[in-house]
This record gives sequence, structure tokens and C-alpha cells, in this order.
Amino acid sequence: MNKTLDRFERQSELVPAEKLRSLTVTIIGVGAIGRQVALQLASLGVRRLQLVDFDLVEPTNITTQGYCIADLEQSKVEATARAVRAIDADMNVETINDRFRPGWATGEVVFCCVDSISSRSAIWRTLRDQCAFWCDGRMRGEVLRVLTAVDSPSRTHYDTALFPQAEAQTGACTSRSTIYTAGIAAGLMLHQLTRWLRQLPVDRDLSLNLLAGEIYLQGDQ
Repeated sequence: MNKTLDRFERQSELVPAEKLRSLTVTIIGVGAIGRQVALQLASLGVRRLQLVDFDLVEPTNITTQGYCIADLEQSKVEATARAVRAIDADMNVETINDRFRPGWATGEVVFCCVDSISSRSAIWRTLRDQCAFWCDGRMRGEVLRVLTAVDSPSRTHYDTALFPQAEAQTGACTSRSTIYTAGIAAGLMLHQLTRWLRQLPVDRDLSLNLLAGEIYLQGDQ
């Protein structure tokens, strides 16, 4: 194997390397979707990553979130940091083993991967005008939704996607989940990031029903 080969060579026309390397990326929630986002970002070449979560790894997280048996009962942020550094040992990874709290410094890119509308709403109220790129990933079973906000129209549209917790479906978003749905959601979220980096229009509200084989774009794209 040629060790001098640039590992980013095959994505060079799709992922603006210099723009990506200059970013600090925050992932809030490293459960099913958030962990997959972190691993894919490490492969893409992000240099500075901030992971925020207060949970410990449980047995069900092995099948649905991609954690390892050795990670059981350890903090999700530390377990994910180890997995990320196994991909790129030179990454600067900050772990915050806590809930998100207002006043914390976050990156200009934020991936919101929490499992309740009330949490999303609270985080959004804090970061709405602070981050340049916001992406929210949601899933239930084999249905997923990705919402992206990068400018005034898309931020206004995102406001409409936050409804009272009482109006949400019963149970956490990840109460029915699979690793493959999480992986697809993460891939779609990173696709929005690379579109934004290339100054292409993002899909502000995208839904995909895997079982039905249907994809929807909501709002004026």
C-alpha cells in the first residue's frame, strides 16, 4: 500500500478540503444519528470536533447506534471520541459529558441529534443566530427527516418544524430505530454540509420513507 497517497484524493472534487478543515463542528447528541455523523465527519477530514451528550452506553446501543461491547457503561462522548481518533488520530476532539447548556462556545457548524422536540427547541433558541450551519436529524423506524438552516428563509422554515412536545408522537424519536436508518440520515446530513461548503442550495426539509421508497422535499427549496 502506498502510504504517501492522499486519503482524501477520491473526495477532492466533492468535499472542499480547506473549507472543511477550517471549521469547528459541534454534535449535540451522539446516539444513533449523532455517532454516525461523527464517524463520517472523521472520514471526511474535519479537524476540530466537539461532542456533547450525557448518556452512557447501554446494550441496545450496540445494535442501533453502532457502539461496541467494550463501550458498555462508558460515556457515549468518550466512546465516540475513541472511535473518531481510530479513524484520524490527529483530530482535535473535545468531549462534554453533559446536557447542552446556554453559554457554551460551539462551532460554526452544529448538528442537532437529540431525541425530543423540547430539547431541540431549547438548543435552537440559544444557537439560532450563532451558528452558520444548523442541521437537525430525526428518525422513527424506517422514516427519517433532515432539516437544514443556513440563512433567514431556512431558519424561518425551521421555526415551523418545532412544535410543542405534547403534539409529538408518543415515545422518543429513537424508540424504534435501526443502524442503517441512522447511517442514511447521517449521510444525508453530511451531504447538506458539503453542498453548503460548495455554495450550493441546501435541502431545508427532506423526508425519506425507506419502507415506501418515497422521498419528500417540503417548503420552498
